[in-house]
Amino acid sequence: MNSSTFKILFFLLPLILFSQKREIPIDTIVYTNHTTTIKGQTINYIAETGTQPVWNKDGKPIATLFYTYYKRKNIKNRSNRPLIFSFNGGPGSASVWMHMAYTGPRILKIDNEGYPVQPYGFKSNPYSILDVADIVFINPVNTGYSRIMIDKDGKKESRETFFGINADIAYLSEWLNTFTSRKNRWESPKYLIGESYGGTRVMGLSLALQNKQWMYLNGVILVSPADYKVIRVGGPVSSALNLPYYTATAWYHKKLEDELQNKDLTEILPLSENFTINKLIPAIAKGGFINSKEKKDIAKKMSYFSGLSEESIIQNNLDVPNNFFWKELLRNEGKNIGRLDSRYLGIDKKEVGIRPDYSAELTSWLHSFTPAINHYIKKELKFTTDVKYNMFGPVRPWNNDNDNTRDNLRQAMAQNPYLKVLFQSGYYDGATTYFNAKYTMWQIDPSGKMKDRFYFKGYRSGHMMYLRAEDLIKSNEDIREFILKTSYPKKSAKY
Repeated sequence: MNSSTFKILFFLLPLILFSQKREIPIDTIVYTNHTTTIKGQTINYIAETGTQPVWNKDGKPIATLFYTYYKRKNIKNRSNRPLIFSFNGGPGSASVWMHMAYTGPRILKIDNEGYPVQPYGFKSNPYSILDVADIVFINPVNTGYSRIMIDKDGKKESRETFFGINADIAYLSEWLNTFTSRKNRWESPKYLIGESYGGTRVMGLSLALQNKQWMYLNGVILVSPADYKVIRVGGPVSSALNLPYYTATAWYHKKLEDELQNKDLTEILPLSENFTINKLIPAIAKGGFINSKEKKDIAKKMSYFSGLSEESIIQNNLDVPNNFFWKELLRNEGKNIGRLDSRYLGIDKKEVGIRPDYSAELTSWLHSFTPAINHYIKKELKFTTDVKYNMFGPVRPWNNDNDNTRDNLRQAMAQNPYLKVLFQSGYYDGATTYFNAKYTMWQIDPSGKMKDRFYFKGYRSGHMMYLRAEDLIKSNEDIREFILKTSYPKKSAKY
């Protein structure tokens, strides 16, 4: 090797090594043009796919968030065009779920009940809300392609800056402010939609945006929301609220007595709800001091509404855990049922036990979503990177201290007479049950002075109720109606 060749290689080597680093650009956009048909109408739109930094108080970029912004073309006055910020949950989950299966212009190729089909891929979503609103799908730090940045000294911002209820709300509200300014959307009616933990996130963001960013919203949409004020606390209320979900699931699997089984689901759920509120909560609250007759009577009624045996309910002291229900309901058939959507079935190694070996529904969803989102981003959105798309990213430990998000939403609504809230839940969701969502709705404003600003919609599916074809249509239409009803208030924002 001559000296000149050696010199060339010497200088090229650092460049080659540098080029091999797997990094995401900190601030970039790829624009693509598209056409789709929604409700029989041709919709032309632009997709902006890219990253936008998160800055610290000194103006230094410490992370970058991956997003996709869908903007309908040929809008003369965008100030009248609603804008929706969309978040999924986890925490640690990417925006892929609602992006590729719910409100976006493209959805998965799946069967009518939501199960994977091959070849994998995506298709147009004829029910997307893009006809009435622009949408931004946002991936918090360590989800999707979003990452913490490494500075020139090889250092990263502390994980505590991002991974906690209040930290998450703080940096995302700043990011939303920047995005709104960059895209000149301050005049637009604005909405937040959050699924699962995203419900906690957007409840908190509603007040943070108003009080820290001075951004006022028209609406908040909670999709299968997780209310940890109930879930983490446990106790009689948390336990009892599961029963109406048990009723719905047992009805779906035809495990109820004929008197209930022969009625429609919407006829029997109020009966289970009434028993839960008026009988079951007080009974569980009595604990070991409930008299034996009352305990037996309650167990018999729980069996009636759940499809479980009286014996198994007594053995659980009326406090039947969800994981036991998922294992027990179809135990005699050699099957378990899914956590997030109890229409899904799984097979365990052993029929004995108190919980399923795995989540039948989640494995099914990852089966169909993962190839679709990776293919879609590269093929249609033209965004290319070697960074891995995190369906679920490393965000633990997550700081759950000082969770005041439910009351934050109440305060935001009290301060902003325009702000209204839509709840959407699937009856077969065993993780964030529909009746828990109703309870959350009731507890946000205990005074009842704002109850006319809350709306609840239930669907015959699970956590991601939009996977079922019939509910994809209905749930999108419910959002569309909510937006049209709240985007252009006919009076001043005053009481």
